[in-house]
Amino acid sequence: MFLPLHDGVPLKNMKTPLATRCLIGVCVIAYLATFYGPLGEDAMVGGFGFIPSVLFGTEVLPEGYPFVPAELTLATNIFLHGSLFHLIGNMLFLWVFGDNVEDAMGHLRFILFFLLCGMAASLAHAFITTEPHRPLIGASGGVSGVVAAYLILYPRVKIWGLFLKGIPLHLPAYWTIGFWFVLQFAAAFLGGDDSVGWFAHLGGFIVGAILTPLLRRRYDPVLARVQAQELQAPR
Repeated sequence: MFLPLHDGVPLKNMKTPLATRCLIGVCVIAYLATFYGPLGEDAMVGGFGFIPSVLFGTEVLPEGYPFVPAELTLATNIFLHGSLFHLIGNMLFLWVFGDNVEDAMGHLRFILFFLLCGMAASLAHAFITTEPHRPLIGASGGVSGVVAAYLILYPRVKIWGLFLKGIPLHLPAYWTIGFWFVLQFAAAFLGGDDSVGWFAHLGGFIVGAILTPLLRRRYDPVLARVQAQELQAPR
Protein backbone atom coordinates (compact mmCIF):
# COMPACT_ATOMS: atom_id res chain seq x y z
CA MET A 1 0.00 0.00 0.00
CA PHE A 2 1.18 3.52 -0.82
CA LEU A 3 -0.56 6.84 -0.28
CA PRO A 4 1.11 10.07 -1.48
CA LEU A 5 0.86 13.05 0.85
CA HIS A 6 2.94 15.94 -0.52
CA ASP A 7 5.58 16.73 -3.12
CA GLY A 8 6.24 20.45 -2.76
CA VAL A 9 6.78 21.07 -6.50
CA PRO A 10 5.81 24.68 -7.38
CA LEU A 11 3.67 25.45 -10.40
CA LYS A 12 5.59 27.16 -13.22
CA ASN A 13 2.99 27.88 -15.91
CA MET A 14 -0.24 28.58 -14.03
CA LYS A 15 -1.46 29.94 -10.73
CA THR A 16 -4.24 27.45 -10.04
CA PRO A 17 -4.71 23.85 -11.25
CA LEU A 18 -8.30 24.48 -12.30
CA ALA A 19 -8.71 21.25 -14.27
CA THR A 20 -7.47 19.08 -11.40
CA ARG A 21 -9.82 20.78 -8.97
CA CYS A 22 -12.74 20.48 -11.39
CA LEU A 23 -12.13 16.76 -11.88
CA ILE A 24 -12.00 16.25 -8.12
CA GLY A 25 -15.19 18.29 -7.75
CA VAL A 26 -17.04 16.23 -10.36
CA CYS A 27 -15.97 13.00 -8.64
CA VAL A 28 -17.17 14.27 -5.27
CA ILE A 29 -20.51 15.41 -6.71
CA ALA A 30 -20.94 12.04 -8.46
CA TYR A 31 -20.20 10.24 -5.19
CA LEU A 32 -22.83 12.30 -3.34
CA ALA A 33 -25.33 11.68 -6.14
CA THR A 34 -24.62 7.94 -6.01
CA PHE A 35 -25.19 7.47 -2.30
CA TYR A 36 -27.46 10.38 -1.39
CA GLY A 37 -29.19 11.27 -4.65
CA PRO A 38 -32.70 10.30 -5.80
CA LEU A 39 -31.60 7.53 -8.19
CA GLY A 40 -29.75 5.41 -5.64
CA GLU A 41 -26.51 3.45 -5.82
CA ASP A 42 -27.73 0.58 -8.00
CA ALA A 43 -29.24 2.90 -10.60
CA MET A 44 -26.17 5.14 -10.74
CA VAL A 45 -23.77 2.21 -11.14
CA GLY A 46 -26.04 0.40 -13.59
CA GLY A 47 -26.80 3.54 -15.57
CA PHE A 48 -23.35 5.13 -15.72
CA GLY A 49 -20.91 2.34 -14.83
CA PHE A 50 -19.00 0.47 -17.52
CA ILE A 51 -20.16 -3.11 -18.14
CA PRO A 52 -17.99 -4.88 -20.74
CA SER A 53 -20.63 -7.42 -21.72
CA VAL A 54 -23.07 -4.61 -22.53
CA LEU A 55 -20.49 -2.81 -24.66
CA PHE A 56 -19.72 -6.02 -26.57
CA GLY A 57 -23.42 -6.81 -27.01
CA THR A 58 -23.45 -10.13 -25.16
CA GLU A 59 -25.74 -8.85 -22.45
CA VAL A 60 -28.63 -6.41 -22.33
CA LEU A 61 -29.57 -4.43 -19.25
CA PRO A 62 -33.19 -4.06 -18.10
CA GLU A 63 -35.34 -1.38 -19.69
CA GLY A 64 -34.27 2.07 -18.61
CA TYR A 65 -30.59 1.20 -18.37
CA PRO A 66 -28.05 2.48 -19.18
CA PHE A 67 -28.77 6.20 -18.96
CA VAL A 68 -26.18 6.93 -21.63
CA PRO A 69 -24.94 4.90 -24.64
CA ALA A 70 -22.71 1.99 -23.69
CA GLU A 71 -19.74 3.60 -25.46
CA LEU A 72 -20.08 6.71 -23.30
CA THR A 73 -19.88 4.66 -20.10
CA LEU A 74 -16.19 4.23 -20.92
CA ALA A 75 -15.93 7.80 -19.65
CA THR A 76 -18.84 8.21 -17.20
CA ASN A 77 -17.67 5.32 -15.04
CA ILE A 78 -14.47 7.24 -14.27
CA PHE A 79 -16.33 9.65 -12.01
CA LEU A 80 -18.16 7.05 -9.92
CA HIS A 81 -16.75 5.47 -6.75
CA GLY A 82 -18.03 2.60 -4.68
CA SER A 83 -17.01 3.82 -1.22
CA LEU A 84 -15.66 6.83 0.61
CA PHE A 85 -12.25 5.16 0.92
CA HIS A 86 -12.24 4.48 -2.84
CA LEU A 87 -13.00 8.14 -3.51
CA ILE A 88 -10.48 9.56 -1.02
CA GLY A 89 -7.68 7.29 -2.24
CA ASN A 90 -8.10 8.28 -5.89
CA MET A 91 -8.59 11.97 -5.12
CA LEU A 92 -5.49 12.03 -2.94
CA PHE A 93 -3.38 10.72 -5.82
CA LEU A 94 -5.02 13.23 -8.18
CA TRP A 95 -4.48 16.10 -5.73
CA VAL A 96 -0.78 15.37 -5.17
CA PHE A 97 0.22 14.49 -8.74
CA GLY A 98 -2.42 16.14 -10.91
CA ASP A 99 -1.52 19.80 -10.42
CA ASN A 100 2.04 19.41 -11.69
CA VAL A 101 1.02 17.26 -14.64
CA GLU A 102 -1.66 19.83 -15.49
CA ASP A 103 1.01 22.54 -15.20
CA ALA A 104 3.09 20.66 -17.76
CA MET A 105 0.18 20.17 -20.18
CA GLY A 106 -2.29 23.00 -19.71
CA HIS A 107 -5.89 22.81 -18.50
CA LEU A 108 -7.66 21.42 -21.56
CA ARG A 109 -4.96 18.98 -22.60
CA PHE A 110 -4.81 17.66 -19.05
CA ILE A 111 -8.55 16.96 -19.02
CA LEU A 112 -8.24 15.23 -22.41
CA PHE A 113 -5.26 13.26 -21.10
CA PHE A 114 -7.15 12.16 -17.98
CA LEU A 115 -10.20 11.05 -19.95
CA LEU A 116 -8.18 9.17 -22.56
CA CYS A 117 -6.23 7.33 -19.86
CA GLY A 118 -9.44 6.47 -18.02
CA MET A 119 -11.17 5.23 -21.16
CA ALA A 120 -8.14 3.19 -22.21
CA ALA A 121 -8.07 1.69 -18.73
CA SER A 122 -11.72 0.70 -19.09
CA LEU A 123 -10.99 -1.03 -22.40
CA ALA A 124 -7.97 -2.84 -20.97
CA HIS A 125 -10.19 -4.16 -18.20
CA ALA A 126 -12.90 -5.14 -20.69
CA PHE A 127 -10.61 -7.32 -22.79
CA ILE A 128 -9.01 -9.11 -19.84
CA THR A 129 -11.68 -9.45 -17.16
CA THR A 130 -13.20 -12.85 -16.50
CA GLU A 131 -16.38 -11.20 -15.19
CA PRO A 132 -17.58 -9.01 -18.08
CA HIS A 133 -21.03 -8.63 -16.50
CA ARG A 134 -19.58 -6.83 -13.48
CA PRO A 135 -19.67 -2.97 -13.58
CA LEU A 136 -16.38 -1.11 -13.50
CA ILE A 137 -16.30 2.27 -11.75
CA GLY A 138 -13.64 4.60 -10.44
CA ALA A 139 -11.02 7.15 -11.50
CA SER A 140 -8.14 4.74 -10.90
CA GLY A 141 -7.34 4.31 -14.60
CA GLY A 142 -7.16 8.04 -15.24
CA VAL A 143 -5.20 8.55 -12.04
CA SER A 144 -2.76 5.83 -13.11
CA GLY A 145 -2.12 7.78 -16.29
CA VAL A 146 -1.43 10.90 -14.22
CA VAL A 147 1.00 8.92 -12.06
CA ALA A 148 2.86 7.75 -15.17
CA ALA A 149 3.07 11.31 -16.47
CA TYR A 150 4.42 12.54 -13.14
CA LEU A 151 7.09 9.85 -13.17
CA ILE A 152 8.22 10.93 -16.65
CA LEU A 153 8.14 14.65 -15.88
CA TYR A 154 9.50 14.69 -12.30
CA PRO A 155 11.36 11.41 -11.69
CA ARG A 156 13.74 12.75 -9.03
CA VAL A 157 11.32 14.88 -7.02
CA LYS A 158 11.02 13.61 -3.46
CA ILE A 159 7.54 12.70 -2.29
CA TRP A 160 6.22 12.30 1.22
CA GLY A 161 4.00 9.24 1.44
CA LEU A 162 2.69 6.47 3.66
CA PHE A 163 4.02 3.03 2.79
CA LEU A 164 2.76 -0.44 3.72
CA LYS A 165 1.06 -0.06 7.10
CA GLY A 166 1.43 3.70 7.36
CA ILE A 167 5.21 4.14 7.46
CA PRO A 168 6.02 7.78 6.50
CA LEU A 169 8.93 8.07 4.04
CA HIS A 170 10.40 10.84 1.87
CA LEU A 171 11.67 9.25 -1.36
CA PRO A 172 12.22 10.18 -5.02
CA ALA A 173 9.29 9.68 -7.38
CA TYR A 174 11.02 6.87 -9.23
CA TRP A 175 11.10 4.89 -5.97
CA THR A 176 7.62 5.73 -4.70
CA ILE A 177 5.85 5.35 -8.03
CA GLY A 178 8.00 2.35 -8.89
CA PHE A 179 6.88 0.71 -5.65
CA TRP A 180 3.26 1.53 -6.47
CA PHE A 181 3.60 0.10 -9.99
CA VAL A 182 5.15 -3.14 -8.73
CA LEU A 183 2.19 -3.57 -6.39
CA GLN A 184 -0.28 -3.07 -9.27
CA PHE A 185 1.63 -5.47 -11.52
CA ALA A 186 1.88 -8.14 -8.83
CA ALA A 187 -1.79 -7.86 -7.94
CA ALA A 188 -2.82 -8.08 -11.61
CA PHE A 189 -0.76 -11.17 -12.47
CA LEU A 190 -0.44 -12.93 -9.13
CA GLY A 191 -3.99 -12.52 -7.93
CA GLY A 192 -5.07 -9.46 -6.00
CA ASP A 193 -8.45 -8.41 -4.66
CA ASP A 194 -11.04 -9.50 -7.25
CA SER A 195 -13.08 -6.34 -6.64
CA VAL A 196 -10.26 -4.12 -8.00
CA GLY A 197 -9.62 -3.58 -11.72
CA TRP A 198 -5.86 -4.11 -11.60
CA PHE A 199 -5.49 -4.36 -15.37
CA ALA A 200 -7.34 -1.06 -15.69
CA HIS A 201 -4.62 0.48 -13.52
CA LEU A 202 -1.90 -0.96 -15.75
CA GLY A 203 -3.71 0.08 -18.92
CA GLY A 204 -4.11 3.65 -17.71
CA PHE A 205 -0.45 3.81 -16.68
CA ILE A 206 0.84 2.55 -20.05
CA VAL A 207 -1.37 4.91 -22.07
CA GLY A 208 -0.40 7.77 -19.79
CA ALA A 209 3.28 7.09 -20.48
CA ILE A 210 2.59 7.07 -24.22
CA LEU A 211 0.51 10.27 -24.23
CA THR A 212 2.69 12.39 -21.95
CA PRO A 213 5.33 13.32 -24.57
CA LEU A 214 2.54 14.14 -27.03
CA LEU A 215 0.46 16.39 -24.75
CA ARG A 216 3.06 18.13 -22.61
CA ARG A 217 4.01 21.72 -23.38
CA ARG A 218 6.83 22.31 -25.87
CA TYR A 219 10.07 21.10 -24.34
CA ASP A 220 12.62 23.82 -23.51
CA PRO A 221 15.96 22.24 -22.54
CA VAL A 222 17.26 25.43 -20.88
CA LEU A 223 14.11 25.85 -18.78
CA ALA A 224 14.16 22.13 -17.99
CA ARG A 225 17.69 22.36 -16.59
CA VAL A 226 16.79 25.38 -14.47
CA GLN A 227 13.70 23.64 -13.10
CA ALA A 228 15.66 20.46 -12.38
CA GLN A 229 18.26 22.46 -10.44
CA GLU A 230 15.52 24.20 -8.44
CA LEU A 231 13.79 20.93 -7.62
CA GLN A 232 17.02 19.25 -6.51
CA ALA A 233 18.21 22.21 -4.40
CA PRO A 234 18.15 21.62 -0.62
CA ARG A 235 14.98 22.77 1.10
